[in-house]
This record gives sequence, structure tokens and C-alpha cells, in this order.
Amino acid sequence: MRVISVVGWKNNGKTTLVVRLVEHLTRQGLAVSTIKHAHHSIDLDRPGKDSWRHREAGAKEVVLATSRRWILMHELREAAEPPLPELLAKLAAVDLVIVEGFKGTSLPKIEVHRGERGTELIARTDPDVVAVAADVDLPDLAVPVIHLDDIAALATVVLDHARKIEP
Repeated sequence: MRVISVVGWKNNGKTTLVVRLVEHLTRQGLAVSTIKHAHHSIDLDRPGKDSWRHREAGAKEVVLATSRRWILMHELREAAEPPLPELLAKLAAVDLVIVEGFKGTSLPKIEVHRGERGTELIARTDPDVVAVAADVDLPDLAVPVIHLDDIAALATVVLDHARKIEP
């Protein structure tokens, strides 16, 4: 499968761009999966629900299955967060995986930048950034700057730069 990462500082629009890219690419017939990195603790389960009770009892993994989807929850307990290659290996084979976050990896990256946020550009120091999706002109960058709303052009960058990785 091929993998690319969408990176940027908080509230610059990473998730919005990932969603728009997934919509665009799946309309073209590609099978696309995503991995989102979060820096805060999240829980998709609710206290008191059966699956929550299974986890609280000490289950290492819990699968919640319905007629519409299934979810695998893996408890890390005291273990370290798994590295991205380990997470990629857990995915079913698809044409493309778009990773949101994981700035520290050596994947090809599209940086999302909004001028009003005033954040530093990752592209200035990270050689893995292949393009910047921005809402402002950034004439002094060594990589292409593409408007955030030009999803077709950004999808082309994704397909041109996504790296083939063997799971």
C-alpha cells in the first residue's frame, strides 16, 4: 500500500483536508484508509457499557461488532504508544493510507497552513514535506504551495508522492 501524511499545527485544518481528500480519492475509485494521531487521551467507549466493562475487567483487546461495522479496541495499559509502522501493519490492504499527524516520521508529508494562525512552517525544517496546502501565498518556499481549496491538485500531489510501504 502507499502512504502519505498530512501534518500541521493544531487548528490549521488537517482533518478537514484529510476528509476532502478521502472524498475526492474514493470518488475516483480508490480504496483509502486513514490513521489519525491524537495527542490527548480518547475513549470511544462509554462507562457502564458492556464493552467498557470488558476492558475495565482487564481484557487486552475488545471487538465490538454490529451489522454495520466492527471496532477493535486495544488497551495499551502501561505499554508505549505503538509506532506508525506497527499501526499500518494492522490495516487491511488498500490503495492508499492517509496519515493525519505523526510529524516525526520520514513519510512524505503535505503540510496544512492557515495564515491567520501564524504558526511556523514545518516545511522550512522538514525535508519530507513535499507540498504546503495553504490559504495564503508563501512565495519563498522550496516546495509547491497549493491553495487549501484546490483538492484536485492536492490529490495529484498525494498520488504522486505517496510512498509504497509493505505491511
